[in-house]
Amino acid sequence: MPNNQDNLIKELVGTYGRERTSLLPILQGVISQKNFISDFDMTEIAKELDISAAQVYGTATFYSFLDTAARGKYVIRICKTITCDMHGRKEIIQTIENMLKIKVGETTQNKIFTLLETNCLGWCHKGPAMLINDQPYSELTPEKVHEIIAEYMNNNRR
Repeated sequence: MPNNQDNLIKELVGTYGRERTSLLPILQGVISQKNFISDFDMTEIAKELDISAAQVYGTATFYSFLDTAARGKYVIRICKTITCDMHGRKEIIQTIENMLKIKVGETTQNKIFTLLETNCLGWCHKGPAMLINDQPYSELTPEKVHEIIAEYMNNNRR
């Protein structure tokens, strides 16, 4: 495997330490650098922290924001709570699927967008809501979503 991946893990361990409590910040650090945690990353983290790979895998797969599969540059997470559903979540998903030509759980061929559903984003009082990477959007309408996604598409062309 490429050495730069190993260096990332060593750098994160140097920052957060080798305790078991360092696992989550290290996993988050990998996500912020690579957008997902590979099997190789999990094995290297396990070695560095002297814990089992199963413990690392269990933690990485428990949290929905720690992706263990390659994702697009922009990960769109749609809140799937009943509140967001009552406020038009299905129309929001349909709008995004039509624009990007993908379904929930898929990534565009150019690896720019991934569309996912997730549990509560904490914006149910202003639902439907979505998160694109770390940026929340609320009180969504199909028109508003179209503008938001178009802006990301335009920014990516620059």
